[in-house]
Amino acid sequence: MANAFIKDLNKHLDQTVTVKGWVHNLRSSGKISFLQIRDGTGFCQAIVNQPTVKPEVWEEAKKISLETSVILTAKVSKHPKKEEYELQVEDLKIVQAALDYPIGKKEHGPDFLLDHRHLWLRAPKQWAIQRIRNTITLATYEWMDQHNFLKIDSPILTPAACEGTTTLFEVPYFDLGKAYLSQSGQLYLEAAIFAHGRCYDFGPVFRAEKSKTRRHLTEFWMMDAEAAFVEHDENIKIQEELISFIVQKVLEKNKNELTILERDTKPLENVKPPFYRITLAQAAEKLRAMGADTKDGEDLGGEEETLLSKSFDKPVFVEKYPAKIKAFYMKRDPENSDLVLCADLLAPEGFGEIIGGSQREENIDVLLERLKEHNLPREAFEWYLDLRKYGSVPHSGFGFGLERLVAWICNLEHVRESIPFPRMIYRMTP
Repeated sequence: MANAFIKDLNKHLDQTVTVKGWVHNLRSSGKISFLQIRDGTGFCQAIVNQPTVKPEVWEEAKKISLETSVILTAKVSKHPKKEEYELQVEDLKIVQAALDYPIGKKEHGPDFLLDHRHLWLRAPKQWAIQRIRNTITLATYEWMDQHNFLKIDSPILTPAACEGTTTLFEVPYFDLGKAYLSQSGQLYLEAAIFAHGRCYDFGPVFRAEKSKTRRHLTEFWMMDAEAAFVEHDENIKIQEELISFIVQKVLEKNKNELTILERDTKPLENVKPPFYRITLAQAAEKLRAMGADTKDGEDLGGEEETLLSKSFDKPVFVEKYPAKIKAFYMKRDPENSDLVLCADLLAPEGFGEIIGGSQREENIDVLLERLKEHNLPREAFEWYLDLRKYGSVPHSGFGFGLERLVAWICNLEHVRESIPFPRMIYRMTP
């Protein structure tokens, strides 16, 4: 008798198989018990029919409660009306009977669910979100590998800030003083491109911003990419191809998960190059016409990003921000030295920024000026300046926040559901 995963039940039609999992829902109707089984790969219904099973099997079935772990021996049948497969139970073994499972069918508040996040992850919608997150990660690896990007692991402990605009988490570091939890692997990737041409990393980053918006976490996962001999326009092209590929992979591989989330897939089906592209000045003008109090030369706030991205039916690049509000390493626009060659990619449907990217400054003299302007210590960046001494080339890069990408694709109200165990200003448990 074969062990079978729920996702593969269609391969075992009319066969008797063993399925191991958990009962995430159940109901009884007279002499029939309906068990909703989850095994990690999917969900299915298992039917225990009293007249066709041994008395001891029926008695065992009566002991089952929510989240009881079970091993079922059952014949696989097709649902009479749906494209689904069911289990006609022949034998049943309880591995561990779960008593008084705290998450029930009633409405629970977000704090209660987050306090029980270790259990909430089992809910069908939370299950679906993490499966889609996995697809996004694997699709990123696949696209980057196909386009000559090498994965480089950048350090999590760093001696200095990557950007002057973000608060850092400090960590005591032996006799060397203070270290900081990384806010981006970008600077280290820039070193790697001189060996490998195109590189990326994918890992946790930390930002100690005291922000409580629906888009912010203090610990999240970020994919940073850097590419030698790539300038601003090509950098944008790379980003839109990558994002389109990721979305199409989710549509292809996660139909069931998107159905569980009740996600309208039409907006996702429209995510194909080229994306829209406007300057920050044009965005400000458009927002004012929509009733927003947007000032020229200022960064867009969350509400403005929401309003702007709702006015487009696919992602939009907002480019060429003032240099004074952007990081020291961004290259100035040759047509207007007050601006930098950067772009933020806003997801449609009000989800706002998912990518930040720019062309990097490759001239050492200009970069030294920028460090002074941003009051950053030269000694901490000597190694970074070396990259401009020995074979410097035009280069560009970008980074996407995985949680924001998940939130958009899954249509989540808050990024806290996009990561297994969210860390926010007032939450670092469980």
